[in-house]
Amino acid sequence: MPSTVIIGAGIIGVSTAYYLSDHQPPSTIHLVESSPELFSSASGYAGGFLAKDWFKPQVLSLGALSFELHKQLAAIHGGREKWHYSPTTSINYSPAPRKVGQERGADWLRHGSSRAEAAPDERGDVDAPVWLRRHEGDHTERVSAEGTTAQLDPLMLCRWLLEECRKRGVRVHHPATVTSVSTDLRGELSSVRIVEAETGVETDLPCTRVVIAAGAWSGRVFKRLFRLSGRKLEVGSLAGHSVVVRTSKWKGKEGEGCHAVFSMAGEGFAAEMFSRVGGEVWLGGLNGGEAELPVGSTGRTKVVEEAAIKVREAARSLLGEEVEIVREGLCFRPVTIEGLPVVGRMGDDDLGPGVATRPGADGGVYVATGHGPWGISLCLGTGVVVAEMAQGRPLSADVSELGLKMK
Repeated sequence: MPSTVIIGAGIIGVSTAYYLSDHQPPSTIHLVESSPELFSSASGYAGGFLAKDWFKPQVLSLGALSFELHKQLAAIHGGREKWHYSPTTSINYSPAPRKVGQERGADWLRHGSSRAEAAPDERGDVDAPVWLRRHEGDHTERVSAEGTTAQLDPLMLCRWLLEECRKRGVRVHHPATVTSVSTDLRGELSSVRIVEAETGVETDLPCTRVVIAAGAWSGRVFKRLFRLSGRKLEVGSLAGHSVVVRTSKWKGKEGEGCHAVFSMAGEGFAAEMFSRVGGEVWLGGLNGGEAELPVGSTGRTKVVEEAAIKVREAARSLLGEEVEIVREGLCFRPVTIEGLPVVGRMGDDDLGPGVATRPGADGGVYVATGHGPWGISLCLGTGVVVAEMAQGRPLSADVSELGLKMK
């Protein structure tokens, strides 16, 4: 059985390891993560919003698959208690008349408009959640059909998936960095070299399959491993600032419905608010700013104070002055120019001279990144599809338009 090395133990990496281990000996799967702190970027600091059909046509099949997998996983393993999974009512909150003429499905992430613009047209009046501050003349409307959106705590899901992988026997190397690849006498990928961060010890891991799932750092990983390649894996990064708060108006107990609220009422940005089981509310939507992707995946990134102030002010304006700040976060979402995730196998021509891979399910270099703000929503579906690709099984979703575009 070919061994598989997954570079990146974020939500995409652990999801891939989890589903790979359903069909091959877990001891042949290696998760390698270089950051000193696990889940210290987008995987742990995301909002955790899940949607079934808020995607571009090329992603709809993967989105529907992943949404159903989230529902099934939560039902089987007690997701409400273990990672605060809950169906969600999604609404648009307008403190002023809604702007007309805005293109639906536009690139809201880059242009600072609301994620709700990507939702199918399922609009209708709905009551606002009790934790949202309201003023006379404000308007709320539903933006999703019942049963098509949900919510979870991504950090809790990441930790659960990783623990399940460990229980099964998946080998986790953390913190460690993959520094190079080696080939056999036929020039085919045969191993990778990792360096343990704490000891400096170098180890060669025999493998014939590699999955690059390093989020916004995926392009840098590819360049490091395949130095002679004349191609470039085009994955950029977009910073996202957020805050998690508690308010006396929301307890998140059994019987209380969770809400996803989208509003242009933020302090100069499109605010997104997700109430979670357990009593927390996540608020984000401030993208970009002065934050730059660190050279390496070096653990939690210090928030930019100017951006943090804006997010705090938005929380107090939209939820009330009495909110308690639980934590603030800055994460980097992996993005592509097309705004589509990259899920596919690399051609041997992309790897550079002197490096090939075994054909079919016996080998390959795979990439799973570029999910932008949808990494949590699409993680399980991506994990299943990458596992199926690597193991030569029929694919559960159509990802034919999510292949690699190398430059």
